[in-house]
Amino acid sequence: MRNKINGLVLLFALAVVLSACGNTKFKADYSLELPDFEHVNQRGEKVSLESLKGKPWIGMYIFTNCTSICPPMSFNMTQVQEKLKKKGVEDYNIVAFSVDPDVDKPEVLADYLKRYNVPDESKWNLLTGYSQKYIEQFAVKSTKIIVKDDPNSDQVIHGNQFFLVDKDGKIVKMYSGYAKNAEDVPIDTIASDIETYIDENL
Repeated sequence: MRNKINGLVLLFALAVVLSACGNTKFKADYSLELPDFEHVNQRGEKVSLESLKGKPWIGMYIFTNCTSICPPMSFNMTQVQEKLKKKGVEDYNIVAFSVDPDVDKPEVLADYLKRYNVPDESKWNLLTGYSQKYIEQFAVKSTKIIVKDDPNSDQVIHGNQFFLVDKDGKIVKMYSGYAKNAEDVPIDTIASDIETYIDENL
């Protein structure tokens, strides 16, 4: 009789586990594996794909001399972080790849970040230390986002996407990081996705 009860308890526990596995709320839209990289952030620290693994991170492309979408994108990212702070979410990083690396040295990127009311600067990694050609190829081949130097100005053409990378270094979701109507940027959705991913995977 005792063995029968133990068996029923085991089956019930297994059913609960399987049910939990089948009802995950986070659904990946992509599975784009990023290549290894190692660059320098605004604090002069080396940051690699390997060092970022273990936590999800939200990425974007910016440059400090940008006169169009970078300022609102950067502001929107601070709003995502503010939402995460209010939710008590901690295990994530924010990564911004400069698309104008010849100008954007670490100290320039550090000054750029000071323009914004950043809730937690320690989670931000504004990367540089590579060539213009490298970042153009990396963006298109690895993240499917266009980055192109404008030969007629000091500006760089680039996509407005935010991309969510999982703890294993794969892009799993993309979002609009800029819209003419600020309310069309899915800040709440991004924060909720990060929270849900962390709850289910860390």
